Amino acid sequence: MGKVTGFLELEREQPTRRKPEERIHDWFEIYNPFPEEKQREQGARCMDCGVPFCHTGCPVNNLIPDWNDLVYNGRWENAIRRLHATNNFPEFTGRICPAPCEASCVLGINMPPVSIKLLERSIVERAWEEGWIHPEPPENNTGKRVAVVGSGPAGLAAAQQLRRAGHSVTVYEKNDRIGGLLRYGIPNFKLEKHVIDRRLEQMRAEGITFLTNAHVGGNVPVEALTEHYDAILLCGGAEHPRDLKIPGRELKGVHFAMEFLPQQNRRNEGDIVDESTAISAKGKRVVIIGGGDTGADCLGTSHRQGALSVHQFEIMPKPPDSRANSTPWPLWPLQLRTESAHEEGGIRDWSINSIRFTGDEKGNVKQLHGVRVGPPPKFDAIQGSEFIMDADLVLLAMGFLGPIKNGMLEQLGVALDGRGNVATTDYKTSVDGVFAAGDMRRGQSLVVWAISEGRKAAAAVDSYLVEQSEPISILRRS
Repeated sequence: MGKVTGFLELEREQPTRRKPEERIHDWFEIYNPFPEEKQREQGARCMDCGVPFCHTGCPVNNLIPDWNDLVYNGRWENAIRRLHATNNFPEFTGRICPAPCEASCVLGINMPPVSIKLLERSIVERAWEEGWIHPEPPENNTGKRVAVVGSGPAGLAAAQQLRRAGHSVTVYEKNDRIGGLLRYGIPNFKLEKHVIDRRLEQMRAEGITFLTNAHVGGNVPVEALTEHYDAILLCGGAEHPRDLKIPGRELKGVHFAMEFLPQQNRRNEGDIVDESTAISAKGKRVVIIGGGDTGADCLGTSHRQGALSVHQFEIMPKPPDSRANSTPWPLWPLQLRTESAHEEGGIRDWSINSIRFTGDEKGNVKQLHGVRVGPPPKFDAIQGSEFIMDADLVLLAMGFLGPIKNGMLEQLGVALDGRGNVATTDYKTSVDGVFAAGDMRRGQSLVVWAISEGRKAAAAVDSYLVEQSEPISILRRS
């Protein structure tokens, strides 16, 4: 390593966040600039650990010690080459990935882990500034045509890999803009959308075709794909939200998180949202049911919209402040995590079960009736702990149950697994020539898993196409 004693001499540092009272009035990303010298020092903390568990802690198997050392030595252009060797979009993971790599860092056994996520973002942003990232079209075309359905991180990663292998690639997106969950699910204060757009420019220059407002199984019949393409890759995500089927669910003002968040992202894009269907937290008492990342996104969005108050409820018990004994290193730790949105206000509470909603004579939600519960798996109600909370807006952020079944999946006739996801063997579905990757295949997961799935599925599609002909493929060779 560049500085063998770096982990003994240097402390873990992170960029500071803009003050909450400032950032809740805008939709820009929240972190302040971090000096280059500090970045290099953080690279120096990567120790000569012998077996870098971060390689496998990271779903894309990033070559983390390699580019940590390159950063410390100021070899930034070499660093982006090593980073891009395993990750198509480090600017996405460097912003919104929870960094399982850091949880498995060997230094993290008894010291703060290396700032891997920070360095990942630093490398790719330096590369964009210096002009080191440019289109990489294939030298030869195979003549094979591939349709990728869905333009989230799995679909985009697969499309780029397949195009660089020489195949003709068309990406179908049912929304009006490319990006999937990155575009309409992640708030701008975590991921500004110009970050997506600059990568799309590169991909278009590489020869990838993007079709928007193209809902496969809807306004685009599946036959248009099965008859025209040599292979189809399904990357439509896990969009079936978990519902809360309790009395009063039908009241106005009770919405899924993914009804609420995309509207604000559209406003930030300059779109005019129909006021008859608009969902806003302005001046309202907001209750968010679900304590995960999506709930935190709803929290930060509610703050910026001007909510009167915000409560976030979770049915699970409050996690410990530090790594639980049940999840020792190098496992992903069970512990309390405080997102930037939690610094901005609102009240979090745990071991809460919602019993029913009540409303006014106009059918608007006005109250949430809840009770405190014991530990899982029974979640027994604690006698005498019932409560009533005023609520004008309730957001359900309890995760997702898998892909939407009607439409494309039904029409294609692909088999599903026991969890309701698309069943695959080596990314191949039960229908010849049709593949699946990302959340549609493995269920709700992380952006880094989506990129990993997209890359691996692209290799599987490429192998399938090579078996049908004799083109030389970079994916097959690698």
